[in-house]
Amino acid sequence: MTTAARTDLTGHQLAGYRLEKLIGRGGMAVVYRAEDLRLGRIVAVKLLAPELARNDVFRKRFARESRIAAAIDHPNIVPVYEAGEAEGVLYIAMRYVRGRDLRALLDREGPLSVRQTVRIAMQVASALDAAHARELVHRDVKPGNILIAEGTDSDHPEHAYLTDFGLTKKSLSLTGLTSVGQFVGTLDYVAPEQISGKPVDGRCDVYSLGCVVFEMMAGGPPYQRDDDLALLWAHLNDPPPRLVERRPDLPQAVDAALTKALAKAPDERYGSCLEFIGALRLGEASAPAPAAATAAPEPTAVVREVPEPEGPPPPPPWAWPVFGVTG
Repeated sequence: MTTAARTDLTGHQLAGYRLEKLIGRGGMAVVYRAEDLRLGRIVAVKLLAPELARNDVFRKRFARESRIAAAIDHPNIVPVYEAGEAEGVLYIAMRYVRGRDLRALLDREGPLSVRQTVRIAMQVASALDAAHARELVHRDVKPGNILIAEGTDSDHPEHAYLTDFGLTKKSLSLTGLTSVGQFVGTLDYVAPEQISGKPVDGRCDVYSLGCVVFEMMAGGPPYQRDDDLALLWAHLNDPPPRLVERRPDLPQAVDAALTKALAKAPDERYGSCLEFIGALRLGEASAPAPAAATAAPEPTAVVREVPEPEGPPPPPPWAWPVFGVTG
């Protein structure tokens, strides 16, 4: 089991779960769809790289933060059922969500409307603020960590779930498991204070959520550069790009809300994720209503008078010219 995070273990049984299908793979973890043999339900099981279990500092942080994540009861957070260690590997068992992630949705449909963006982002923001209330910062908000399941009705067509609270990413640099100068995270959505190694709080998730919301409406993340160093520099130094330059059809107030969420300094951002989405909703409401369609005027018949001819009698009616109808 020493290669749990690198070998396909489909069919293997671990801690009461039968691993049925590999459904996700990252640098330090893999995720399987699995059957809970004790309760007969389908779950998702995340297995971390074996070297993480051998690091005492990481194991303690993992145990503590897994308990916090499991204690959060929120409709937009994927529930954690169990976390532990088996056969020398740390694992997390959680709800299996049938659907797709936001990354797949954007790849398939392209830029979303403001209304759909707000509808999804509101759910994610609520989940993040619930985590922040327990002093748990996600640190890796990105489209791939937002799952989209079927909603309940036409007014709520999507149900968004936030997953993967970045427990691995949070602790790697503190345990000596990364090389000097190596950054752990998703560069398209990372907050400046994470890059510079400063202490972070929930406002770093506000920044990352701002990057995700920008991509949902613009079709791409705010900063797009040719290499990683240039991308990190842009997050640290370049002013937030204007959404209206990519989507001129959107209200200026929506653009202003994003600009504040993407401020370089945490103190200049919104104090919570829901405050940010609230400003986004106000921006959406400021958009002018589409003009009501007006009916075309009825065509007016114009009868042209024909002067009496001076000569031979007029032709019979069946030979008269057809008068035009103009409008």
